[in-house]
Amino acid sequence: MRIGDFRFNLSELAGSMGDFGTLFPLAVGYMAVCGLDPTGLLVTMGLANIVTGLVYRLPMPIEPMKVLAVMAIAQAWSPSMVYASAFAMGLVWVLFAATGLMGLVARVTPRAVVRGIQVSLGILLGIQALQMVQTQWVVGIAAVAVVVVFRRSRYAPAALLLMIMGLAIMLARGDLARIEGLTFRLPGLHGFAPADLWRSLVLAGFAQVPLTAANAVIATSALIAQYWPERPVPENRLAWNMGIMNLAVPFLGGMPLCHGSGGLAAQYYFGARTGGANIIEGFLEISMGLFLAGSIASLLVLFPMSIIGAMMLMVGLELVRFARDLSGWRQLLPAAVTVVLSVAVNMALGFAAGVAVHHLVEKVAGRGPSRAGE
Repeated sequence: MRIGDFRFNLSELAGSMGDFGTLFPLAVGYMAVCGLDPTGLLVTMGLANIVTGLVYRLPMPIEPMKVLAVMAIAQAWSPSMVYASAFAMGLVWVLFAATGLMGLVARVTPRAVVRGIQVSLGILLGIQALQMVQTQWVVGIAAVAVVVVFRRSRYAPAALLLMIMGLAIMLARGDLARIEGLTFRLPGLHGFAPADLWRSLVLAGFAQVPLTAANAVIATSALIAQYWPERPVPENRLAWNMGIMNLAVPFLGGMPLCHGSGGLAAQYYFGARTGGANIIEGFLEISMGLFLAGSIASLLVLFPMSIIGAMMLMVGLELVRFARDLSGWRQLLPAAVTVVLSVAVNMALGFAAGVAVHHLVEKVAGRGPSRAGE
């Protein structure tokens, strides 16, 4: 079915499930370790997906901010700290957008570094995917085969088949018997201690900023321009979107949210082409939050991780392929520095070092710095 610029079909449904691999583990950690209410977490994600899909009319992943999520789960932050970290990130990205700072960062970031970030993310996804696949090699290999055979199918999209395959395995193991039954629950209203704003920034927020700038803003904008050259989304607009989104979600119990080039690549890889994918995902998440809050965390944990790993592995390979348009040592050197440091240390350091090496190379070569899209 097509409604204006939106499509609602099996391909969009499959694409909406493409980035579940990054969502599942972190969402479960927030619920199980930090004590976030599943209803609020899922409903706010769903609302963010629906609004973003309507605004952009393109697939636009809504994901947890990974540095904040890992630190919050590792240190067992209280819900107040998590909500404060989301609001703090909202303030940061509104500031970046309002001052034009995000546009300045994008202008000094060359295409080679953007490609380096995409390749790094592909490698990191691949490493994590292999760890997940090895939990059940046979299931993982079968899942990869399903992706290869059915990825472009309009009538049996790969991601949808894999979700059905995972549910069938859970049914055979008796895992679905753990569902407590449908119980309707609305999200509550939440707040946070003002002191937690600065504390969350010091503990993880400041480290999150360069990663978000590189992957969720610059690389995502570049990927949109590659997939839909006729409908570019400027970096500053993405910064505004993340800022407003994170200022709103804490009060209904949401976690810090961002976009991401990996999530976008996953959605596109599995069939998403319009904002219909976001709207479908949003309604799925809202439905789970409203009716399955009592059992959703355990269900996500019990879903076969080897299937999610197979999906992530194929998306990782797709991201690595984006570096094919690089040539010559002036592009390959900063891209290589970006990849090595991103994978070995962290993406923020890889991003900064790659930009520095690019401008040093251009200065040595006697050329002016090139813009990100050149």
